[in-house]
Amino acid sequence: MLIERDLVGIYVPAVTPFLPNEELDLDSYRYYLEKLLSHDIQGLVINGTTGESPTLLWEEVTALVQLTKACLNKLQKRLPVVVGTGTNSTASTVKRTELAGKLGADAVLVVTPYYNRPSQAGVLEHFRRVVQVGIPVIAYDVPSRTGIHLTTDTVRKILDLNGVIGLKDSSGGIDLVSELAKSDMKPILCGEDLHFYSMLKHGASGGILASANIQTELFLQVYQLSNQGKYSHAKKVFDSLVPLIKRLFQESNPSPIKWVLANQGLLASDTLRLPMGSISKDLQLELEELLQKPARYFSRLTW
Repeated sequence: MLIERDLVGIYVPAVTPFLPNEELDLDSYRYYLEKLLSHDIQGLVINGTTGESPTLLWEEVTALVQLTKACLNKLQKRLPVVVGTGTNSTASTVKRTELAGKLGADAVLVVTPYYNRPSQAGVLEHFRRVVQVGIPVIAYDVPSRTGIHLTTDTVRKILDLNGVIGLKDSSGGIDLVSELAKSDMKPILCGEDLHFYSMLKHGASGGILASANIQTELFLQVYQLSNQGKYSHAKKVFDSLVPLIKRLFQESNPSPIKWVLANQGLLASDTLRLPMGSISKDLQLELEELLQKPARYFSRLTW
């Protein structure tokens, strides 16, 4: 199981491939995952937002986790597997967390309850109940999707819970990580791709980054250079990724990412489950143009 010191580097939230009829495409998932695992990433997240968690059945999550474990064994790689189990129901989240533990998850990613907009006290109690399961918990704050903003005090109290090993910070800026870094807090992983470099510089230990499905090596360079204190070099690499990151979130995640992966031949189809749909033709053209630039440029650079 994951412990605090493991929450460093690049954790990639995996996509969930579908056939054109919206059924799970495990053959594509296996091929895509093996290509992703050729990079020295630090962890995987299954059933996150990038994996279209709102539309997945738990039986499908089970199949994805089992196949992920099989791929890791085949490649003889040891890599943490984090499973998203958070819902807007505490009872449901507890149950899913128990099931994830039975699947061998190294940790669970638990989002702040969404839609019903609980109080700060309610959110804290939600996490208190989840940690009682005994599986390491990464708390996930993403107000743009949940509709509630956690106060810094509430985040501190959540991080103080035994069993919470860190935070995925998608709060929309660097204020939270900067404030938390003033004290000896648990690891903070950036969840806002555009803020990755800034958050590393202000105390984040890594990131759970959807964009790292594309140009994975460059995101690893940003982390490695920052970790070595080579911030000016890290910023140059990150700045080259900014136009791509912006395009990947120009339309709802993971639609652009799945289109790119399908365009690269890593998925058989860019199919998403409704109400999600494919990206516009204009965005396809913009992504085609951008994807040719970073690799050509940075293949000539050494640090």
